[in-house]
Amino acid sequence: MASASIFIQDVCYQHRYIRSRDTSLIVERPERLTAVKVGLAAAVARIQDVVGKPTEDPNDLAAALDKLTLGAQSNSVTAPINVVHSSATLDLLNHPAVQFTHAFPDHNTTQDSNEYLKNLKKWSEDSAEKILKGDSEIPQGLAQVCPESLNAIQGALGTVCESIDTVADPDPLTSKRAFVAIRPPGHHCGEDTPSGFCFVNNAVVGAAHAHLKHGINRVVIFDIDLHHGNGTQSLVWAINAEAQRQRLEAEARLETGEPPSAITPGLQIYYSSIHDILSYPCEDGTPSIVQAASVSISGAHGQWIENVHLRNYEGGGFWDLYEKDYKKIIRKAEEFVQSTATNVNEDLLVIISCGLDASEHEYASMSRHGRKVPTNFYAQFTKDARAFAEKYAKGRIVSVLEGGYSDRALTSGTFAHFCALSLPEVYTWDESWWNEDNIVKLQSAVKPKKPKGRASGSISAPLTDLEQEPWLRQTLSIFQYLEPVPFKNSKRGKSIPVEPSSRTLRQRKIDNASASNPPPAKPTPAKSKATEKITSPGTPNLSSPKGKAKETVPSAGGITENNGAGDPDEDSDSSSTGSLSSLSSLPDSVQGDERLVEGGAHLSNSAPLKKLPRVILKLGPRPSS
Repeated sequence: MASASIFIQDVCYQHRYIRSRDTSLIVERPERLTAVKVGLAAAVARIQDVVGKPTEDPNDLAAALDKLTLGAQSNSVTAPINVVHSSATLDLLNHPAVQFTHAFPDHNTTQDSNEYLKNLKKWSEDSAEKILKGDSEIPQGLAQVCPESLNAIQGALGTVCESIDTVADPDPLTSKRAFVAIRPPGHHCGEDTPSGFCFVNNAVVGAAHAHLKHGINRVVIFDIDLHHGNGTQSLVWAINAEAQRQRLEAEARLETGEPPSAITPGLQIYYSSIHDILSYPCEDGTPSIVQAASVSISGAHGQWIENVHLRNYEGGGFWDLYEKDYKKIIRKAEEFVQSTATNVNEDLLVIISCGLDASEHEYASMSRHGRKVPTNFYAQFTKDARAFAEKYAKGRIVSVLEGGYSDRALTSGTFAHFCALSLPEVYTWDESWWNEDNIVKLQSAVKPKKPKGRASGSISAPLTDLEQEPWLRQTLSIFQYLEPVPFKNSKRGKSIPVEPSSRTLRQRKIDNASASNPPPAKPTPAKSKATEKITSPGTPNLSSPKGKAKETVPSAGGITENNGAGDPDEDSDSSSTGSLSSLSSLPDSVQGDERLVEGGAHLSNSAPLKKLPRVILKLGPRPSS
């Protein structure tokens, strides 16, 4: 049996920022996935080294892939890693789990329950044309989309559902633990209220899919993003309220002697979050948002919500906080399991909303209040969550990528997280694996060399030193398998539609607020765009400013822009692409936040200039190091 699965959805690279060719302030960018893959490759290399060092040349890609897919063996303990390059997708307007989450049917109104999803689809499809006309591609206050955003969103949801299908498979030989590398993130999105960088709620759609298709009636969500998952909590509250209503109605029928009708048990979700109460969405101090991010309720009215606030610490004091405060979300999850089931090991799934932006390596302006965690937190918490899943959920646990914006935060956090998720229990990790020195070595080894000035040749891969440490050589081989063609765009594999379910959707009254007129109290930030432009066939190039030609430089598997500027300081994390793709598209001194500041128009075409919201992310001070 595979120790764990990695689900990679490369269509998620297509979601990008297209309003302007200036992406220097865009932090939710395609390169985030590349940084995550570096961390995954390093984790697999270390796991191979611990469980059973391969005898083949670690530079031999074929040998690396053989060990990756079949596993390495030592002392009769097998630790294969199952890697899925997914082409799964779903229909946003018709998939039951998406409908359950974002389009509840309401028989008391004529309002179209699919209105928000239809709007989202239209925003994506019409975005290029609107920008060419000088219009905004999306209602003011929301993050940006592009024509391929719909592909990325549907692919992300399809891949989450595919991972659920894998871990829920009763076959004992299938992996029961999975990490899903997707974007855009989802935990800020409510039923019809996109927020932050989030347009749909990946984790809740996954929970709904587990319920509707696999009959899993209880789901535990651990959210470890720096920011409170306000969208997830609002959805969980509504889902639990509906399940509670069904229970109360059934009990009332029993008390009056009426035979209860056949009611499928409703989905119950425990939602917990460790977050910074001073950061988005609470940063403005809006009372209702701050209060929601501070709720702790265990069972009353059918609700199971636990919020824990990150605190500053010094030295070794973090682990005292962890044991006393942060592990509370796991202890409360045990209360949920014990209070809501007669057979505690039959119908439970664990989902981690795996945000990595609380990392000690995150941009200073993303974590302006200093509420950070050491990288080893992502290993220790994962170990504890995995033990919980083993005890109560047959080991079934799915981790879905949420936030995390600096390459170093993403790489180091994923490295630690996946090691703890996949290492056999008889082994343990060494936290020196992801210390800063090793992460710097890792980034330097994978980062491509960019030619100076207006070069016409392709960007070269980094030179591999024959004396390089073996784990780095093995990491490079595995990374090339995880990222064979940087920034894949139009050549996709055959789609694998997620099988729908005939189970009944829940019913709840829809909020009459239309997604076309989002509430002003929900300021939401800029959306992503890679520093290199990727234009699908037939899609106009929107990024070249008027009067300035853009030169493209071919590279292995992608196209990079060269604007005639000199090569930036190689010590900065400036963007580049090549046979191993880019790991660092932003200087460490340029950081963003999940906030939107409105300004004048910024269009890079000859269309008539109109008043548009300009995307400017609030910056903090330059980091000291």
